[in-house]
Amino acid sequence: MSESIPLKPLGKEDIRKLESALLAMVLFSQETLEALKNPHERLTWVDSLYTAAAAFAREKAGMPASQIADEIGVTEATIRKHIKGETKAGQLVLKAYERLSKEGFKVDLPPEIAATSMQELSRLREKVERVRSLLNEALSELSS
Repeated sequence: MSESIPLKPLGKEDIRKLESALLAMVLFSQETLEALKNPHERLTWVDSLYTAAAAFAREKAGMPASQIADEIGVTEATIRKHIKGETKAGQLVLKAYERLSKEGFKVDLPPEIAATSMQELSRLREKVERVRSLLNEALSELSS
């Protein structure tokens, strides 16, 4: 997401950008990743995070809770709880919004995920080099 994320969305596209940024920032936060390790939380948590991010983005665009509830398909009470930070998902989205407003869009992978990703990237680069070498050898043999 190299384009700017609107903190006060003006239309549907801006709402989508803000909601996507908030959801990405929350999903990759250390707190969320820890919570998702609990199998009892896992099934409902991602849905709650989406609902909170969607509600928050729409509220920042000036939509009333009743319209947000109709659009997202949940109750007004659920919308209000998320927006006020009375739910864990709402609290995480609020933190993400505050980070977004101070630092811009930034997703910091937890160290264990980043290390694993870097190791996998190194392995893939080595494989590509081996394939490239084999291909060059085969092309050399074919041309002789």
